[in-house]
Amino acid sequence: MSAKEAIIINTIINFLINKSLSENFKHMLKPLTDHLLVKPLQKESSKSGLVLPDSEKERPERGEVVAVGEGRILDNGTRLAMSVKVGDKILFRKYTPDEIKEGEETFLILSESDVLAIIN
Repeated sequence: MSAKEAIIINTIINFLINKSLSENFKHMLKPLTDHLLVKPLQKESSKSGLVLPDSEKERPERGEVVAVGEGRILDNGTRLAMSVKVGDKILFRKYTPDEIKEGEETFLILSESDVLAIIN
């Protein structure tokens, strides 16, 4: 096996391991009450098409819901069902989510009240 082939195989193995870790991470976390676990959707380029370096990117405002809590408990003891579900793409307040990093993946935890809209 050549050095080039070994590098390619090693890269593929690392990709599969990281993908598996992030999939497991999503299943390890279950948000409580009215909280959501969101994978941010970031723009990789500017309006003119230029690719932006990490230092120039703003905090995301959009994301895909990967886990939801059971809903908020009301004063009378009943549980208010969540309006969003896993797989929904959402628009949320820019600076309210808490950021969690797992390997190279970034996830956000936010309250359902911070969700501004579901993107169709």
